[in-house]
Amino acid sequence: MSRNILCVVEFDNYPEHVVDRAIWLAQSRDCNLHLLVCDPITDFLGEAYVYLLESQHIADSIRESQDEALDKLVARVEAAGVRVEAERRTDKHIADVVRQSAAARKPRYVIKGTHYHTPSERASLADADWDLIRDLDYPLWFVKPVEWRKPPIIVAAVDPVHAHDKPAHLDKRIIERAKFLAETGGGKVVVLHTYQTLEEIGSKAMWAFKPKKLPVEELNKKILDEHDRALKILGETMDLPVSSLHLIAGPAHEVLPAFAREQGASLVVMGALARSKLKQRIIGSTAARALDHIPCDVLVAHVKQAD
Repeated sequence: MSRNILCVVEFDNYPEHVVDRAIWLAQSRDCNLHLLVCDPITDFLGEAYVYLLESQHIADSIRESQDEALDKLVARVEAAGVRVEAERRTDKHIADVVRQSAAARKPRYVIKGTHYHTPSERASLADADWDLIRDLDYPLWFVKPVEWRKPPIIVAAVDPVHAHDKPAHLDKRIIERAKFLAETGGGKVVVLHTYQTLEEIGSKAMWAFKPKKLPVEELNKKILDEHDRALKILGETMDLPVSSLHLIAGPAHEVLPAFAREQGASLVVMGALARSKLKQRIIGSTAARALDHIPCDVLVAHVKQAD
């Protein structure tokens, strides 16, 4: 099994905070750190505007400053007693570089900072974070600029009835990772499963013309019972106390951020499926849709799904 953690360094995404989280993770897993600096802008400045006399000078100046910053980050990791190596890549889109580096190193985790995504980025799915959520094959840890609560509360977001085509073993993987990280930090795991009522499943137009005798309350009770039963079976299988299991009605991408905030969570562990860009554009993914609004770090466990 790989003993590497790939830490993506972006100098505009609070690199010290990201590296500190990576150090903690490397220490807990007895892993090495590989710092990957992704900054294609310096090549852009140096090549796209060669007719400007100052452009290459600006690019060189940025590289020099970033090299100094990278040296400080390496020293920070070494001072923590973690083995480290570093590389700089400026030639491609960040997501492409991360995929290549991950494929070569097969890391335990890929860890990077994240930022708020604009509506246009969400609509076009053009951001590196969205690309990586969609098709990276390794656990992907997004760091937010907030301190961890001690002891940490880890939220495991599961879907035990697999209403979203999620393979059954993904829930087990999510809970196992959450339990390990909680135990490492002396914290606890709380499990969240969301479900939708008939009204939420159906369109507004559909329910505007629903038959008067349709037993909506009865059917909603059956839906609730089915999800409750599935969640309790999962909890029993994973040796979790019933008090740690939470079942809430509503869209996952809306309920999850509110629940994490209410719990004072330090980390949300959740799953994502690899879908085509077209499918992602149409239906999105809970991880991608919730990422901006979850008030803490997010760890995405990934499972490939064929189209």
